[in-house]
Amino acid sequence: MRRPLTLFASALVLVAVTVARAVAADCTNVSTGMIPLTDLGTGTYKGMVGGLYGAGANELPDAHLTNGLRAAARIVPRDGRGAPNPAGRIVLISIGMSNTTQEFSAFQELVRRDAGVSPSLITVDGAQGGMTAADWADPGADAWSVLDKRLRAAGVTRAQVQAAWVKLANRAYSTPVDTYRAQLEQDWIVTLRNLRDRFPNLQIAYHSSRIYAGYATSLLNPEPYAYESGFVVKRIIQRQISGQLAPRPWLAWGPYLWADGLVPRSDGLTWQCSDFQSDGTHPSTAGRRKVAQRLLDFLESDDTARPWFTR
Repeated sequence: MRRPLTLFASALVLVAVTVARAVAADCTNVSTGMIPLTDLGTGTYKGMVGGLYGAGANELPDAHLTNGLRAAARIVPRDGRGAPNPAGRIVLISIGMSNTTQEFSAFQELVRRDAGVSPSLITVDGAQGGMTAADWADPGADAWSVLDKRLRAAGVTRAQVQAAWVKLANRAYSTPVDTYRAQLEQDWIVTLRNLRDRFPNLQIAYHSSRIYAGYATSLLNPEPYAYESGFVVKRIIQRQISGQLAPRPWLAWGPYLWADGLVPRSDGLTWQCSDFQSDGTHPSTAGRRKVAQRLLDFLESDDTARPWFTR
């Protein structure tokens, strides 16, 4: 015969069940009705025009592309002191939170199996669980010292870091979404300054915003916060294009990852509930691979990445 639970044990069970219910993904929320930036074009959302770049366009303006090609030409193998050396390394790092490190780790697996990647390339996953944009904006945060340790473990130095994939978020927790968007933009810009200060040869920083968060049931970073982070990335890049931000590192979109759940994007991208863990926020193995493949495809095909990323 089973012994009855103590009052304390009963309370623990109740808490566990409550938490499980709170974080269980809502697989019925297959669409928000919002339109991906790449499909929104000259349409607007809250008065903000779509497209990845200005005037609803998804292509880089010619002058900014020219600057990007110049930055790419400066990415060459370098020794530990940062001097060009054919036997040196090109280091690509990631910067971001838990989703970013999960996705970049899957990307690293693809890179290890891809014979087309430059033998000079070293990838170092700097992204870390729990490290928000606000954390990265603090130059004294533990995130930076952990990144330094990972660089040393990979046998490379700060002077060899020349490209970055940046994907940031803050904890939402019922913050008014317009306030959240403004704070994320500020933290993102300060993070870029920190990157420039720490890595003297950093030439290019590619940016991605959040994946779909319609299945999320927690307050960590649900919709529309995930969707609206795309407008933050767009605004930051436009600020550099207009001369409001320093020219180094050169900024551009990496893969744009948001799609409206099961509603196919114009390129076919969708997000199924099975692409997420039980919290509906973090990607499952399938979701990580989906992001990783898009990042790899981007770096192998983009005019500013292909010259240094591939053989």
